[in-house]
Amino acid sequence: MNLNMQVQDRIDVAGDLETLLRDGIVGRKGAFSRAWAEAMREDMMTAFWDAIQRPGGAVGRGPRRWYVEIHPEQFGGFVELTMHPWIVAMCEATLGRDYQIVEIGFDTPFQGAKYQPWHRDFPSPADTYRDRRITSLAFNLTGVDVTPDMGPFEIAPGTQYVDGREWKHEMFPPSEIWPQFAERGVRKYPEMGDVSCRSALTVHRGTAHPSPVARPVLVLGVDAPGAGHAALHDMMVTQKYYDALPTPVRDHLVCRVVDELVPVTQKHDIEGLVMGSD
Repeated sequence: MNLNMQVQDRIDVAGDLETLLRDGIVGRKGAFSRAWAEAMREDMMTAFWDAIQRPGGAVGRGPRRWYVEIHPEQFGGFVELTMHPWIVAMCEATLGRDYQIVEIGFDTPFQGAKYQPWHRDFPSPADTYRDRRITSLAFNLTGVDVTPDMGPFEIAPGTQYVDGREWKHEMFPPSEIWPQFAERGVRKYPEMGDVSCRSALTVHRGTAHPSPVARPVLVLGVDAPGAGHAALHDMMVTQKYYDALPTPVRDHLVCRVVDELVPVTQKHDIEGLVMGSD
């Protein structure tokens, strides 16, 4: 991977965009090296053990499952991630040239994590349920090679356009229609170095995790202008770090520039996931 990629070094993602618009998710195998992914895992687990010790640092997403937001400086691969040619191309093709990087964090299920209820990560805007336009993306990168006992991510392709306004919190379909999503459901088994791109409105769930091996997965959240999810997050960078960022990253990053980083107190708590589901 050329880490000195310039804005003009674009790749053709027409086929991947078509898959994303149809299924709500698409992947890229081997986008990063295993060594890079291993370093990412170490950064995630270091951040987890720090966050779990303070109130609001790690938010429950079900039994034995947590979500942690971090600052870009806590992740050594942030620049490589946000400048990867495929990620840049998918953002531009889906969200436009003025896309906004609004979130960096990770989800970590441990041994004993239960099935989550089927859900989406926030209510669908009219742009999506009415106009069938995707206005935000979540990029996911696994810190381990996922096996069937590691609570693999399960997603119901094509459900990103389902209205959902009558669901609880406009995010949680009633249990009586869960079989509709289970019938479509596809479990994902990515390996270290793979990256996926999805609409967080595509209905999904984490599954049961009997393995003693934790499965941290990085999440990069990106918006089209006006999507509004930056208000749910509070990324910060120091002035020195901000000044050293490549221009293509700095131009898209929505963050506060501060003298000193303070731990993230998370604003986006998906209440319906706290208890989990059997």
